[in-house]
Amino acid sequence: MPSRFRHAALVGKYHARGIRPLLDDIAHFLMRAGLEVSLELDTARNTGMTDYPALDPRQMGEQCDLAVVVGGDGTMLHIARELARYNVPLVGINHGRLGFVTDIPMEGWQKTLAAMVAGDYEEESRAMLEGSVIRHSPNGDEVIDEGFALNEVVVSRGATAGMVELKVNIGGQFVANFRADGLILASPTGSTAYALSAGGPILHPGIGGWLLVPIAPHTLSNRPIVLPDSGEVCIEIVAGRDASMNFDMQSLASLLHGDRILVRRSPHRARFLHPRGWSYYATLRRKLRWNEGLS
Repeated sequence: MPSRFRHAALVGKYHARGIRPLLDDIAHFLMRAGLEVSLELDTARNTGMTDYPALDPRQMGEQCDLAVVVGGDGTMLHIARELARYNVPLVGINHGRLGFVTDIPMEGWQKTLAAMVAGDYEEESRAMLEGSVIRHSPNGDEVIDEGFALNEVVVSRGATAGMVELKVNIGGQFVANFRADGLILASPTGSTAYALSAGGPILHPGIGGWLLVPIAPHTLSNRPIVLPDSGEVCIEIVAGRDASMNFDMQSLASLLHGDRILVRRSPHRARFLHPRGWSYYATLRRKLRWNEGLS
């Protein structure tokens, strides 16, 4: 079957054992299917694969019409943040553990991938967060950090410090001051990640909402809350030492009292391609082992 794609970028979890021969097999497979193949720059550098052009994320976004990601959800999160602005669809082959968004199993990947590059797939898009850290200075407010997240934005206390106190405003309205180990602002995709382990609910990715989840709150009535994703969320550092924040556990920024983290819905969305017949509910059953104990 002819491919409906022209140029695939291949992205790998390059520190995983045995990844190079697997990436070579996938690259040859894609070339036999009629695609031009390039490697993501860090993947090429760390595997020593020199038979293919190496592209940085901007070049991938401008030149490629498909990204094949081989790894776990962490690998997918990283490249999804980079490529969302270019609207490049992503296919994930699971070489990790859970694999909520890398859903092609290693067993039989050739048959599944052949059908997908020929156009037989399910497509969905996932909402993303974007945010910035604002610090007041004698010259006025300045942005000291900014980034995108597919899973979550996390504000947390230092490793050796006590609780932090965080003031939260949503859409310009005061909500509460939270004393806790931190706060998670998660997308529906991130609801099955850190937010889930902190006691938050699972949100279907089709819901236009976010989760605000306190981490080990001092006041037990501080519960997770589901928010519409239409307003800006402002989290201000009121008290606590060594507070920090991150986007999908990346871009760590150290925070001072008075710093404000502003988070809003990104105009970009991550595009995912799934095998035909893919089901979000089946993914939950399989990854969270809801089937266990059934005959």
